[in-house]
Amino acid sequence: MRKYIVFIVSILAVAVLAPAINSASAQTAAVDSEKEIERYREMINDPLANPGYLNVDRGEILWKTARGANKISLETCDLGEGPGKLEAAFAKLPRHFKDADRVMDLEQRLLWCMEKLQALDTADVKSRKFGSPGKYSDMEDLVAFIANKSNGLKFAVAVAHPKEKEMLAVGEAMFYARHSIMDFSCATCHAVDGTRIRLQALPNLSEPGKTVQQTMGSWPAYRVSQSQSRTMQHRLFDCYRQMRSPPPDYASDGLTALTLYMNTLAEGGVINVPSIKR
Repeated sequence: MRKYIVFIVSILAVAVLAPAINSASAQTAAVDSEKEIERYREMINDPLANPGYLNVDRGEILWKTARGANKISLETCDLGEGPGKLEAAFAKLPRHFKDADRVMDLEQRLLWCMEKLQALDTADVKSRKFGSPGKYSDMEDLVAFIANKSNGLKFAVAVAHPKEKEMLAVGEAMFYARHSIMDFSCATCHAVDGTRIRLQALPNLSEPGKTVQQTMGSWPAYRVSQSQSRTMQHRLFDCYRQMRSPPPDYASDGLTALTLYMNTLAEGGVINVPSIKR
């Protein structure tokens, strides 16, 4: 009888301890997987190995190509540092532009320059806002090229103009606003340390510091799982899709507000793009 009691107690102990053991094993596996993924990124995050640099090269050609009814290139476009000047421009976006009297991110500003300066019909550009196999995106190429010109620089987004302050407040409100059938917000996944979806770590983007700096400083990025380079516009678009929310309009003020809010939290973070992501 005593043997049976010992046996039953042993079984119960295993039953009680198994979840904890499995949980610890899962966490160890997740950490090991994350390390291997990071090692893989480091191996190919080089201009000679990173496919995102193909976007950079195509973007440079687009920047210098005369297009539209006015037959001029985007080198006449002012991204905040003066017409045609790219160094440090990405690091200071989104920002208020006096000529448009709007706060714009990079993609909004590029579309504005295409339409106002080049007199280009942007319908085709917008239809290819996100690339796919065999279909290049002008916007993803241009963003990769321009953002790359700020490599090694730190985010220095100014919030001085009244419209910049207003946009920042909107961005913060959007980050915490719950919506749609899942009742999710950005903060649901990105306001707590140590969370993950399966093996994917979820960065805490709700407060200033290293995590948000590294996250924002690594977009645009080449997504290995999609074989495409992606911009922050696409990242936010995909977040809303995963929250089962209606897709936000491309180059909308809402996405610019969110980007401004997170780039402000990333102040001082070093830019290194295009990066490599899963």
